[in-house]
Amino acid sequence: MLEIKQSLVTVDWLHENLNASNLVILDASIKKITDTSSIVSEEYIPNSRYFDLKNKFSDLSGLFPSTFPSSEQFTREAQELGISNDSAVVIYDDKGIYSSPRAWWLFKAFGHDNVAVLDGGLPEWKKAGFITEEKIYNDVARGNFRAHKKKELMCFFDDVVEISNKRAKLILDARSEERFKSLVPEPRKGLRSGTIANSQNLPYEFLLEQGKMKSIKDLQDIFNKFGSEDNAYVFSCGSGITACVLALGASLSGRRNLSVYDGSWTEYGSLTKE
Repeated sequence: MLEIKQSLVTVDWLHENLNASNLVILDASIKKITDTSSIVSEEYIPNSRYFDLKNKFSDLSGLFPSTFPSSEQFTREAQELGISNDSAVVIYDDKGIYSSPRAWWLFKAFGHDNVAVLDGGLPEWKKAGFITEEKIYNDVARGNFRAHKKKELMCFFDDVVEISNKRAKLILDARSEERFKSLVPEPRKGLRSGTIANSQNLPYEFLLEQGKMKSIKDLQDIFNKFGSEDNAYVFSCGSGITACVLALGASLSGRRNLSVYDGSWTEYGSLTKE
């Protein structure tokens, strides 16, 4: 049985383990809200299943996009994808590293640690010359996965208000510097510009180099500018997607006390006034 020992795996590693009996490969690609021209790829790594972040693994009754599903929903949808408690899950997206860390973090938050992000995603797989397919394998035997929520991995509005007021944790915002400083409007219509009080800016792109995560040494240098390994961190962004890129980078750098603000600026900016 394949056991994943790190949160990031290479395309070479995936190619070598492609036939492992308990391997599940998930495509978690989504369109970028900041890029209206982007489309989700119709090429897939062999044996991929589509992890539908927006419609299957978010709370569709929530007021804000991409919000945390219930344990029951996550269990049901993961089982529908053939995922079991002993599955080794590798997640990728079609932009390199963008939305795949959100799916990775959801698995972690629901108690499944045998999971990793594919470094460089589909572009890196194709760059290496490995074959792709034009079909997705969502019609699979039902798995036996059971979610066990780790509440400490997610933050919600009331948590963040308290953390911000007390400066109890470091709040890092993954949005671009222009959005963080209100130099450009937010891409979501009607959402005001601004920042969470006492937060700092670390654009998620700073952790990437040509669509792949920077080296562990580089990641450590980046996060050392904001605090030590002993600090507790909360990550935010526009809607909880790229905040998880920061969570992945922080985890790789050795940080352990990590949490993602689920609603991120879309929620905070909507529920607070300037």
